[in-house]
Amino acid sequence: MRDRAPARTSDRVYDELVSAIRDLRLVPGASLSETDLAERLHVSRTPVREAIARLVDAGLVRVVPQVGTRVGLISGRDVEEARFVRESLEVAAFEVVCARPVRDVAVLRELLDRQEHSYRTENYDAFFAADEALHSEIFTLSGYPRAWQAVQRMKLQLDRLRRLALPDAAAMRELIDEHTKIVDALEAGDLPAGRSLISRHARRALDLGPSLRAQYPDYFTD
Repeated sequence: MRDRAPARTSDRVYDELVSAIRDLRLVPGASLSETDLAERLHVSRTPVREAIARLVDAGLVRVVPQVGTRVGLISGRDVEEARFVRESLEVAAFEVVCARPVRDVAVLRELLDRQEHSYRTENYDAFFAADEALHSEIFTLSGYPRAWQAVQRMKLQLDRLRRLALPDAAAMRELIDEHTKIVDALEAGDLPAGRSLISRHARRALDLGPSLRAQYPDYFTD
């Protein structure tokens, strides 16, 4: 087996910037300076420039003439498209798992416990990570883990909307309750319940969209 080629510096910079945009460490509309980013990431300006060019192509960064480079705003159209892709593929993954005679949900139960602990300690980053891991595990159980990777690439705009809503303790509690029902349905092989729960769960962020737009009007476009 050939050794995997080491990641290019620009790839590492790109991944770090995507993570910062997704997690709202770089908020929508924030100004980006190649020099500042290069200093912060301890690299030269060339890989930063290459990474920013990729972010522009991905729609996460925009170059505004006579203004500069800024983090892209959250697009309502992109959020809806990401919701469609995520819901469609996760329902399909759920159907595959339900068709199996044995469904081991031990990892999913452990992730629910992690979410409960994150909720009690108000650790929003840990909660988001456990949330992502739970949905990833459903795809792993289906035998199609790379389908989740495709979902992740599509849902960056949706993730930013979800992160905006996370500091709401009531919303976190509702998310855990929904996750628990999804895991219960999976364990029972209850396909109709699972379809309904996943569809409702995937649309939750969209339901919060109007209130988040009102609260953060400068973060959104279209």
